[in-house]
Amino acid sequence: MEQALTPVFRVSELNEYVSLVLSNDPNLCGLRVSGEITGFKRHSSGHLYFSLKDENALVRCVMFRQQAIRLNFQPQDGMQVLLYGKASLYEKDGSFQLYANYLKKSGEGELYLKFLALKRELEEHGWFDETRKRLIPFLPRRVGVVTSGTGAAVQDILNIIHRRFPRMPVVVASVRVQGAGAAEEIAKAIAELNRKHAADVMIVGRGGGSMEDLWAFNEPVVVEAIFNSEIPVISAVGHETDFTIADFVADLRAPTPSAAAELCVPEMEACYEAVRLQSERMRRALNAKLERMRSNIRLFASAKAFRLLENRLMNERQTLDGIRERAFRGAREKISDTRSELARIRAQLTALDPSAVLERGYAILTNLGGHALGGVTAMHPGDAVNIRMRDGVAGARIETVTGTDNTKGE
Repeated sequence: MEQALTPVFRVSELNEYVSLVLSNDPNLCGLRVSGEITGFKRHSSGHLYFSLKDENALVRCVMFRQQAIRLNFQPQDGMQVLLYGKASLYEKDGSFQLYANYLKKSGEGELYLKFLALKRELEEHGWFDETRKRLIPFLPRRVGVVTSGTGAAVQDILNIIHRRFPRMPVVVASVRVQGAGAAEEIAKAIAELNRKHAADVMIVGRGGGSMEDLWAFNEPVVVEAIFNSEIPVISAVGHETDFTIADFVADLRAPTPSAAAELCVPEMEACYEAVRLQSERMRRALNAKLERMRSNIRLFASAKAFRLLENRLMNERQTLDGIRERAFRGAREKISDTRSELARIRAQLTALDPSAVLERGYAILTNLGGHALGGVTAMHPGDAVNIRMRDGVAGARIETVTGTDNTKGE
């Protein structure tokens, strides 16, 4: 029996066939491979080229730019990582290689699972509800910052705040942001700023790093401190692709510390411009309202009903003037009559005035007590009397008393 001939492949056909076989193998489409990075290179296109090795073997790897921009750490030679991706063949040179969709530093797999479990638990308890989150004040009187006092993040925050609003006071609570005891320091600083009412808004965060570097912001003690804070909190942990539990429980998440600084204070010049524009709008609105009121007044003034009212008012004014004139005239006549009556009474009183009688040559006799003697019956011979006349008083003594009926006194 004649043996069947093996088909002859061209090199490109063989590589294409092997690539197709590898791509269709389900075991090679969802790989997780751990190893040490070696030969790392970042191409100008943004693609990453490196190899993974262990103590016995090595495999080439590539990570395209679209996936590489999602990394939250900088890969480098000697780093132990976990690669998620697929295996295939680079047909051009027949090289077997791995195409990476995601990289994690070794040990982050367990941390990520712990992160998801804590996130799910707190979410079920309502710690992430939007209804409990407070608004960030538009223009705080003072900004609090909880971060490392020596890192680049705090300098970025301060520079941006003072550039946007030069006179804004900032209180920095310097803490450790990774390692043993960091979470407790962060939580204590948050509580202390609240106790002192030291700020109207608070930035809590740090610069970028691996999940392990950022883990302090996933610790329950920090999450609880943010949840209980009376001061609104902006979480600013790592880069835009980094997420921690602090981001979800905070009142606002900023992708970076620099972005947090921009979110918590407005630009002073923009505030001045907004005030100017608002003042101008108010001035125009007020002028427009005044013009409408003037127009309404002119319209009312030209209306027939208004003219009738104006005529009636003029008539009433004339009537009032007549009433006022009659009242004044009556008052003047009353005053004149009263003055005449007073003059008559004054004349009568003058006629009865004893001084007036004395002016006509008469005299008034009084006893030594000053009482007027009204008749001879009040006198007795020998009585001392005073004679008051127009120009003075003279003393006298009664010699005889004779009545009008010619009765003789003693």
